Amino acid sequence: MIQLLFLVVFMEAAMIVVLLFKTPLRKLVIMGLDRLKRGRGPLMVKSVAGTVLVVLFSTVYTMLKIHKRGIEDAAGGSLNPTDQVLMVKHLLESTLMGAVLFLALMIDRLHHYIRELRVRRKSMEAAKKQARAEEAKVVNSEENKGIEEEAAKLREEVKWLESELRSKNEDVDVAEANVSALRKQSEGFLLEYGRLLEENQDLRSQLQSVNGRLSRSATKKTM
Repeated sequence: MIQLLFLVVFMEAAMIVVLLFKTPLRKLVIMGLDRLKRGRGPLMVKSVAGTVLVVLFSTVYTMLKIHKRGIEDAAGGSLNPTDQVLMVKHLLESTLMGAVLFLALMIDRLHHYIRELRVRRKSMEAAKKQARAEEAKVVNSEENKGIEEEAAKLREEVKWLESELRSKNEDVDVAEANVSALRKQSEGFLLEYGRLLEENQDLRSQLQSVNGRLSRSATKKTM
């Protein structure tokens, strides 16, 4: 039994060393412990631990009985060689069983803390990603606000340009109306000028005819 307890102690110590350092074996040990804690694994571990604890109490009780018997049998309070061998044997067994239980508890706590650390890291990474996404949303919202402000300014400029265009169009319409009015007026002036020229020519022709008649009448009188 002592050899078995030594083997278990060395195995548990090696497992603790593996859990303390980040190596490929650490992942395998963690996977094994995860599987061990599923299903009936915890019940089996508790049963073994309870059995070891009961044997430990029994060994301690036997040690106390041997010590008490030695005190009662020997006047000087010393144990006989057989009791001494049994005492040493039971003491070694109890020490190894206590070490087995303690190391098993350490392995359980280390596994629990490693899992908690992994969960915390994943949650921190998820929180970082979410924070980055929120920052990106904030940046996008700020950019959208800037774009909306620029768009509002552009809309105001477009409205101003449209009003300017309408006013320019109105001025152009007024100028075209004035030009058409001036064109009609100039056409009227040209018609009036043509009529006056025709009247002038008529008057000249009439004046020439009158002058010709006067000259013929004067020549007749002189003759």
